[in-house]
Amino acid sequence: MILEKLLDVQNLSVSFRTGSSEFDAVKQISFSINKGETLGIVGESGSGKSVTAKSIMQLLPSPPSFIKSGEIFFQSDNLLTKTEKEMENIRGRHISMIFQDPMTSLNPTMTIGKQLEESILKHQKLSKKESKKQAIEMLRLVGIPNSEERYSQYPHEFSGGMRQRVIIAIALACNPALLIADEPTTALDVTIQAQILNLMKEMQEKFQTSILLITHDFGVVARMCDRVVVMKDGEIVEEGCTVDVFANPQHSYTKKLLHVLPRLDEKKKKKAPSIISSTNPSEPLLQVRGLKKHFPLGKGKVLRAVDNIHFHIQQGETLGLVGESGSGKSTTGRAILRLHEPTDGEILYKGIPINRLTKKELKILRKHMQMIFQDPYSSLNPRYKVEDIIGQPLDLHGLAKGSVARKKRVEELLELVGLQSFHAERYPHEFSGGQRQRIGIARALAVEPSFIVCDEPLSALDVSIQAQIVTLLEDLQKNLGLTYLFIAHDLSMVKHISDRVAVMYRGKIVELAESEELYANPQHAYTKSLLEAIPIPDPTIEYNRKTSHYQEFDLADRYQLNNAELVEIKEGHWVAMPSKLEVI
Repeated sequence: MILEKLLDVQNLSVSFRTGSSEFDAVKQISFSINKGETLGIVGESGSGKSVTAKSIMQLLPSPPSFIKSGEIFFQSDNLLTKTEKEMENIRGRHISMIFQDPMTSLNPTMTIGKQLEESILKHQKLSKKESKKQAIEMLRLVGIPNSEERYSQYPHEFSGGMRQRVIIAIALACNPALLIADEPTTALDVTIQAQILNLMKEMQEKFQTSILLITHDFGVVARMCDRVVVMKDGEIVEEGCTVDVFANPQHSYTKKLLHVLPRLDEKKKKKAPSIISSTNPSEPLLQVRGLKKHFPLGKGKVLRAVDNIHFHIQQGETLGLVGESGSGKSTTGRAILRLHEPTDGEILYKGIPINRLTKKELKILRKHMQMIFQDPYSSLNPRYKVEDIIGQPLDLHGLAKGSVARKKRVEELLELVGLQSFHAERYPHEFSGGQRQRIGIARALAVEPSFIVCDEPLSALDVSIQAQIVTLLEDLQKNLGLTYLFIAHDLSMVKHISDRVAVMYRGKIVELAESEELYANPQHAYTKSLLEAIPIPDPTIEYNRKTSHYQEFDLADRYQLNNAELVEIKEGHWVAMPSKLEVI
């Protein structure tokens, strides 16, 4: 079977000029996409994935960017020779793009319907009445209920998942031949991510669209892509059929990305015992009894963010708290530390009722209880040097006598989290995301706490950086005897770092069990739905909804081929030559 190329990128190099210097973001890369195919581009931040996508769309600002060399052929036309006016006719009509953050991609001052109509009217010869009808139909096709009513609503009236559905509707409104999806699910919960990925597959089948999927999640690649391109430092280091790359990765970087994070279907590693033993192992370090946190919404309405929950955490233990956005996880963590005042209930730390303490008493207790925040950038003061960010809690609690002792302690803390002493003189913007999160951890450790609330500490980081931070947290727990409440929506990571896991849904804890037990035998329907939604980074593994277990399957049973030969390259691993695989 002869495959028809839709997009052909040849020897593309993209650079940025900053003053007198020049930075090569993309270096001599070549790849192609066939009609009806899904190609994944994976790599960490800074690898050149998004620059490549924006180069295809001609969306990079020039200056400072410029195409150093190469050609981009779309339907045999070189896009790099097109004028801006010609590209305006191509964008939306022939090539569309889904961006990472659906809120910043939508105009907050325009209704959803008008934004959909804008694209339809620009590229199709339709009347106002016809374009409105098509816009409502597109909203219905992407699974938005009551599409006629929601047509007149604004972006802020939609959830994150619904906004991303709107973006997909806009992107597909003119039936483009190529859809570029730049990290389309990174900002979404696992269940919403699964819905969006399924929707993209359905829309691809309906419109026969080719997809260029940019992501750092190999689980998403395994679920979605026919072929995969791996990028590192602006270069393509590996390319091939998805099954082939997963079964036999050739480049060390690909192997690192595939194996850097624990998988949900892998057994939990045995936890190393803490060097510091508990003084009273029978008594929990933290007890939460009947905790409630309600927020008034006006007109007598109340949001029950946390609604009568109970749990305890032993000293040296890690309790994972999982659930979707809005389930009450972060509110629980903040209420425990009294960053939110609890509406009702009791919180005991070593038997001390936290919710009854005065402000003065609470300040003393804060030395023992700290928090690591989700965003490692916004949680650090950009006007402070690292020395002052970490040194501030030392000053507040009088833990460093004099500037020399303060500087020495800051340097010790930096080394403890894997940074260098000279980093103390720098500002937050001079660090990568992973380094900034290490600074946040160092600040939390400054007062030598015994209990830390980790509120989504990994969600803003690349997969390899996530693994480094998890290893760091585990080492610190072992060496310092720390106790964690680990809040996250990534169940794969929570399973491996946590001793027990609590699942939150609409303000309540619906299930709590030992980590291995919860994942092996989930009892609540919501827990099962969370597990089912997580993509496993292996195209030969799928989730069995009936047994609630992950299982290996024979690709020959799951896939059918269009005029192509199925070749077994390794026991249990199959590859299609030369056509793509299609899900039955």
